[in-house]
Amino acid sequence: MEEAFMQRTVTCGALRAADEGKTVVLNGWVHRNRDHGALHFINLRDRYGITQVVVDDDAAKDLEETASSLKLEYCIAVKGIVRKRPDEMINPDMETGEIEVKAEKIDVLSPCAVLPFMIEDENSAREDLRLKYRFLDLRCKGMQDRIRLRHEIVKAIREYFYKTDFYEIETPTLIKSTPEGARDFLVPSRIYPGKFFALPQSPQLYKQILMVSGFDKYFQIARCYRDEDPRGDRQLEFTQLDVEMSFVKRDDVLALMEDLFNEVFKKVLDVDLPAHFRRITYHDAMNTYGCDKPDLRFGLEMHDASSFAARSTFKAFTETLEAGGSVKYLVAPKTEGHDYTRKYLSELESAAKIYGAHGLAWMKVENGTISGGVSKFFAGLEKDVLAETGAKDGDVILLVAHQDWKKCCNSLGAVRSRLGSDLGLIGKGYEFCWIIDFPLIEYNEEEGHWEAAHHMFSMPQAEYIENMEKDPGVVKGDLYDLVLNGYELASGSIRIHDIELQKRVFRICNYPDDVAQERFGFLLDCFKYGAPPHGGIAPGIDRLCMIVANQASIKEVIAFPKNTAAMSPMDDCPAAVEQKQLDELHLSIVEKEDRK
Repeated sequence: MEEAFMQRTVTCGALRAADEGKTVVLNGWVHRNRDHGALHFINLRDRYGITQVVVDDDAAKDLEETASSLKLEYCIAVKGIVRKRPDEMINPDMETGEIEVKAEKIDVLSPCAVLPFMIEDENSAREDLRLKYRFLDLRCKGMQDRIRLRHEIVKAIREYFYKTDFYEIETPTLIKSTPEGARDFLVPSRIYPGKFFALPQSPQLYKQILMVSGFDKYFQIARCYRDEDPRGDRQLEFTQLDVEMSFVKRDDVLALMEDLFNEVFKKVLDVDLPAHFRRITYHDAMNTYGCDKPDLRFGLEMHDASSFAARSTFKAFTETLEAGGSVKYLVAPKTEGHDYTRKYLSELESAAKIYGAHGLAWMKVENGTISGGVSKFFAGLEKDVLAETGAKDGDVILLVAHQDWKKCCNSLGAVRSRLGSDLGLIGKGYEFCWIIDFPLIEYNEEEGHWEAAHHMFSMPQAEYIENMEKDPGVVKGDLYDLVLNGYELASGSIRIHDIELQKRVFRICNYPDDVAQERFGFLLDCFKYGAPPHGGIAPGIDRLCMIVANQASIKEVIAFPKNTAAMSPMDDCPAAVEQKQLDELHLSIVEKEDRK
């Protein structure tokens, strides 16, 4: 029979000078082992902290031999006596730095193989190694701290909703496949061959049904799944705070979120946020910042250049404006230590072209006038250009022209973002804002039909309802996004609760009545039975934690993420399954033809 191990009586982050003289047992991992002949200093680590363990030079031979055999990340148990360190040996950088534990006994609970990387505060190993050995990567202090931060944020969120009379209700994970923008993950049914469940992209329809069921305040920390091609910083599975309320209007939802984030940021970070967040219309956000998720921690606002561009001799500007297009500018400020070289301006142009710009025009301001770039096309207009733009010596005026207003805004917005980063203009702290008055419906040029800008269950604003079929592109929805530091943190809307209005939106979005009934019949049938007005929102937990942790990737706040190839190197999934499992599901694998 295996002997019971020495179970800890205290954690590695708990001991202080007041504990001097106590006999304690610590369990943890060997973080460092410094061998000074017969004297050993062992830093023992668990998730609570690090304690220095000392094997004195008068220790018994078996204890000294055990200490000498210890390697990094051995899991051990230590029994010893707490003693104060000499004044000159106190470590102010350690919470336990006033004490050490004189070891009386050490047991190796589990040895450790050769490490693929060092367990440091922050792991600098390649991402593929970090994900393959994620169980080791998670031991690093940075990951430990971020997982703890995520726990505290989710805990604070739950506590807020519990005290504000919301019910936490789970919605199903195996659901009917419905079109929601991305591909569904499909789950074959063994019991019903040829039929499939889907994993939810969001609990959207179920939370609306809960409103019809009379649960007027619902929330859930919901797992969501989208079978998307690897791109950017997306994950196949992610977590969102899902919120829905009945008998509310837009301002009620916005006020609730403002109150929630004020409490969470104060409780977790001791940060005071403004009671109300700035509101910007979708049009103004695009026009001024070049995107619908602006980073407000720096300025560099964009402006209409038509007042002087139309009078220039630059055909790319004049012809664009004559055809109803847009010309916009921003002023890149003179910044110490930064030069607007031709090479750098070319890099900015490349950033603009990603979003559809044909080029990036520029003019430098020197000696009280404009020069270089396209300045020759503004001969005689120099004073007007400077008066309009407010540009000073050393500044550079950057301009984009495009027939499509949105592409013009997006292209110059990409330049703005690049400048904010490169020039060190982005301030610290947290800048929230609401983006409101989004288009409800957009035209899909590739597929040749109208589709929902967000989703088809959002309420059109009242003034557009009567005639929305005549010109769907002008219809604004009762939609709202919450933006934090240039990231879309949450998206929501007031929902349609009238069955006939819902059918009209389905028809505009290329879902005739029979198709809509087949795909969404359970929701439409539900609306026949006294559906209340309702609305909601869904902040992303992963993204919130990423921003608060000051990280550039959501992988840094997820315990077991997938890599950019949509795989998990640690457990090697997705993986093949046995033929027996496929047979039970009535599935067969069809190999793609090798086309040469």
